Parts: sequence; C-alpha cells; structure tokens
Amino acid sequence: MKKAIYIIGPSSTGKTTLCEVLAKRLGLESAAYVREVARRIMRERGYSRNTIADLQMQLDIMEGHIEDEERAIEAANLVLCDRSAIDPIVYAILTAPSADVAKQRQSTLFSHPAFERALHRYRESASIFILLAPVKSWVVDDGVRSIENQEKCSEIFIQVLRDLGIPYRVLGSDCQSVYERMVLTLGQAYS
Repeated sequence: MKKAIYIIGPSSTGKTTLCEVLAKRLGLESAAYVREVARRIMRERGYSRNTIADLQMQLDIMEGHIEDEERAIEAANLVLCDRSAIDPIVYAILTAPSADVAKQRQSTLFSHPAFERALHRYRESASIFILLAPVKSWVVDDGVRSIENQEKCSEIFIQVLRDLGIPYRVLGSDCQSVYERMVLTLGQAYS
C-alpha cells in the first residue's frame, strides 16, 4: 500500500517549512511531493485574499490539490502533501457568513466526486495526517495568507477530521523545532 503524509493546518503554522525538511530528508523527487496549490490556483484564476470566502475559489483549490495528489500517488510509493483537500473545506466553513451557509458549503464539498475519491485514501492506515496548530509568534502577513481566526480555523480542522473519521496527530506550540516536528512526523509515518 502506498504511503502518503499530509501536513495541514491554519496559515503560518510551518507547513511548507516542515514539508521542505521532510522532502529533503526522505529524498523525495518532485513527482512525489505535492506542494501547496492554493497560491497557483489563485494566481491562475485571479483570486486574492479578498476572495477567500468565495466557495468557487475553495472548490477550485480542492480540485487542483486532488489532481496533483492523484498524479503523485500514481508516480510514487511515498507521497508528501503540503496541505490536503481538507484545507479548502475548512476555509469554506471558516469564511461562511452563517452556520447554515457553513453546513451547506461543507455538504457541497464533502459530496464532490473528487473529494469522495480522496476521502477513501485519507481514511486508509497508509495516510498520515499531521495537523500543525497555531504558534502566535510565527504569524506573518504576506498579503496572501488568511491570518485571522487561527484558533477557530484549528478547531474547524479538528471537527472536520473527526466528522470524516480521519486519524490525525496535532503538533503545536509545545513542538516548535522543525527537527522535532520532522522526527515526530516520520515516527508517525513508520510506526
């Protein structure tokens, strides 16, 4: 069974930094490393931080990630993903103007055929989800990231993962060393 490691969480929690260290340590070729797709999709389709509440933007990001993820899984036995198809679902919920709209958005994205394929993989024991929790001193506004509501965003990640029955491990402010995060992630992946 092919193994996949997903590094997820709110903005500015060190996802890309951890992924870069893991990719180097594991000697992953580019085909096995799915980098963040949100910025590419935003650039290609004219989205911005101001359109983060747009459900279509989150759907486009989800589809883009799943396409890249499926290509990587086809090409390699070990895949590392900087984010997952869960991330756009969380942001669609987080930015909803009401609880009713949040439920509607969640339902729409959960029932998308591409997400249903991904969910099957996500629930397999070979899929390792590492949720990076917020570390206040790491928050950096680069004009693209959504840095508001990090705690609420983290809570939504946890709720979505639980609702979907996806096992995960949280690494937060008690584990700020990228080396320690790498060791704990690899330990989770190879336990």
